[in-house]
Amino acid sequence: MILLKDCLSVGLSIGGGAGAVDRGGLDILIEGNRIARIGPGLKVPAGAQVVDASRHVVLPGLVNTHHHFYQTLTRNLPAVQNAKLFDWLLYLYEVWKGVDEEAVYWSSMLAMAELAKTGCTLSTDHHYLYPQGFKDDLPGLQFKAASRLGLRFAPTRGSMSRSKKDGGLPPDSVVQDEDAILSACDETIGKYHDPAPDAMRKVALAPCSPFSVSEKSMRDAADLARKRGVRLHTHLAETADEDDFCVKMYGRRPLRLMEDCGFIGQDVWFAHGIHFNDEELDLLARTQTGVAHCPSSNMRLGSGVARVREMIDRGVPVGLAVDGSASNDSSDMLGEARQALLLQRVRYGSAGITAREVLSIATQGGARILGFDKVGAIAEGWVADLALFDVTRMEYAGAMSDPVASLLFSGYDHGADHVIVDGKLIVNNRRLVGADEEEIRREADKASRRLLSKAGLN
Repeated sequence: MILLKDCLSVGLSIGGGAGAVDRGGLDILIEGNRIARIGPGLKVPAGAQVVDASRHVVLPGLVNTHHHFYQTLTRNLPAVQNAKLFDWLLYLYEVWKGVDEEAVYWSSMLAMAELAKTGCTLSTDHHYLYPQGFKDDLPGLQFKAASRLGLRFAPTRGSMSRSKKDGGLPPDSVVQDEDAILSACDETIGKYHDPAPDAMRKVALAPCSPFSVSEKSMRDAADLARKRGVRLHTHLAETADEDDFCVKMYGRRPLRLMEDCGFIGQDVWFAHGIHFNDEELDLLARTQTGVAHCPSSNMRLGSGVARVREMIDRGVPVGLAVDGSASNDSSDMLGEARQALLLQRVRYGSAGITAREVLSIATQGGARILGFDKVGAIAEGWVADLALFDVTRMEYAGAMSDPVASLLFSGYDHGADHVIVDGKLIVNNRRLVGADEEEIRREADKASRRLLSKAGLN
């Protein structure tokens, strides 16, 4: 049992739209994994752990809807600092083909630790790279890391079947036979997916992209996902090159291809979605197909600016994502929310998107896309996934006319003081509770050096 006492500001209706009301001086009582009561002057129950929140904005935990954890080991490589997507991929696949068990575990620890320390309580991961000779249970390594850190985790079982010899981009050593992919996906769902609304573990299926799997593989994934009651995910409409590839290879634009494969609907979300046209945005809205917005990665690779303002106005479900740490180079969720705010204003002007709309996307919007109905808002009966940010530090001075919005407009240290997942503290006083941060740094750096050495880069 945890009591957050005298919260400086609580975003009670984050995710509730324009009528959101933020209030101060409230207490939040957490019993088990749920928010039990919200109100002023709550009595401290016997045995409760009291957290002084008088310096803090309390938000629903942030939700990350697209990532590639293994890419934390190949951040900032000079050869691809200025590359566009396809050139970036061609270079990095030759490095990533050396990913091994230690690389998967420690990159997962590193990515989730960064996410947690910046206020994220729920994340997915899109791991589509399965090198030949990999002996361990790869999803199991990731779930082990998530369990150690205490993060709510809803990863995808990704896949690639189209290598260079088939007209794709990756080398032969990291793609799989389509029947093997389908069997492994079914096995992963059976072993790890929990359908409960407050599950700590869920699984989705995620063929990598239209240019790295066949049309048959997309159809098979959609059929299996519907049969097993899990969600679907892939990259889509990220670059103009992808549009050209799909028209040349399949005779259709990417979204039409997905529609023909049955890979569309309220159980589907796409990463990026930069190059959807008006008709395609209307289709996404009509089918309630989601989009994971990745502003930093889109800027980093020069891919373009997603039409998030228009997606929101049409009713397309939208979540926020940091994307892979080799195209963002960090896993900073609060920083990503600020980028989303600013980038939409580049496209649509100073009133293009509000701070609360961005926070809604980053919390309840993302939870909805990942299949969690009672995650992403601060309300009685909802799951107790919360992030507390100290806004009484120097960099927030003068910004207290709107403490919640100050998290996006002001400040530069995006670290959360406390993070609660499923009613348990996983970050306390800015430090991870379940793992040693120096060990994570040391082991991740070691795994990175080993990976680069295999590729002849150091």
